[in-house]
Amino acid sequence: MASEFIVEADGGSRGNPGPAGYGAVVLDPATGEALAEAAEFIGTATNNVAEYKGLVAGLRAAHALDPEATVHVRMDSKLVVEQMSGRWKIKHPDMKPLAAAAQKVFPPDRVTYEWIPRAKNKHADRLANEAMDAGKNGKQWEPRDSKAALAAPARSAAARAADEAAEAAEAAEATEATGPQAGWGAPDLGVPATFVLLRHGETALTPEKRFSGSGGGDPELSAVGRRQAEATAAALAARGTVQAVVSSPLRRCRETAGAVAARLGLEVRIEEGLRETDFGAWEGLTFAEVRERFPEDLDAWLGSAKAAPTGGGESFATVARRVSVARDKLIARYTGKTVLLVTHVTPIKTLVRLALGAPPESLFRMELSAASLSAVAYYADGNASLRLLNETAHLR
Repeated sequence: MASEFIVEADGGSRGNPGPAGYGAVVLDPATGEALAEAAEFIGTATNNVAEYKGLVAGLRAAHALDPEATVHVRMDSKLVVEQMSGRWKIKHPDMKPLAAAAQKVFPPDRVTYEWIPRAKNKHADRLANEAMDAGKNGKQWEPRDSKAALAAPARSAAARAADEAAEAAEAAEATEATGPQAGWGAPDLGVPATFVLLRHGETALTPEKRFSGSGGGDPELSAVGRRQAEATAAALAARGTVQAVVSSPLRRCRETAGAVAARLGLEVRIEEGLRETDFGAWEGLTFAEVRERFPEDLDAWLGSAKAAPTGGGESFATVARRVSVARDKLIARYTGKTVLLVTHVTPIKTLVRLALGAPPESLFRMELSAASLSAVAYYADGNASLRLLNETAHLR
């Protein structure tokens, strides 16, 4: 008699994209015993790619135990579950070959999919983090001394390369069979999660163009900033599209968010990941003052997203990782809704940059006025669309 297995899989990326890894476990549905484990550090990749690779690895581990088995997959990735169940189309080119690889492990009628909360996917999540930790130390994940681990020995580099080659071939077949999904002819992916991005109103530091991040004082809105917040609140109330309000923890954002939320009859949720960059010793200084006092550090900062401001500030790369985590959490929480995010220059520019796939230096090529509105829509297939940038008509 053919076996029945449960496969739980997960993937993660510390940066999205960033250092990534996956984990998967094959379970006995009757006893809950782990029969096989798989995990791997995969280099730089997105969360979605890592999750798909975890799925493929889990299915292959189940196939190695019994090629005739039926499998029930449980994952906390809504995207992967919906796409593999056939309810959502697969548009992203990085995911097509992985989905094709997963579909070829078992006949489709022998695999079912279920979404589960992250809290119920702890085993696979632990394996994915073990793989990323190993990669951080320049190593690959190695199985522990257990029955499950012995059933899934670490793969060689040659085996991993063979898998990647097979996935590339499967991607070509999938593209020929289904045609491209991107562009104007793409299928309807449902209502996106839309982030309306509001930069806070002016503070006393804003017109003087001083560095004002999260590492110095926590200034309040000026009289001008309060008027800007009220004008924005009136404009958003007239549009009637915002369904939730989320704010950076810093005072100038909380005050701006409070004005809008009061007009809309909503509460303000605080998200730590939306705070401004910590500018270290540059806090409160103008660009000219920083140029005079810290010329070499400023040149390094302008030349690399990995360079941090003097005195222990945050690099743009660090901020991007923090903002990406917050973005993914909010997309999951507000699927299909329009949410106002009240935040700062760097987080807004970072969200726009990531949506466009633009390089880090693009941060210096965007203008964001105080109390300006921008908007990004996030679709179920992982793609994003910039809808608006630096709109200030509501302030006139």
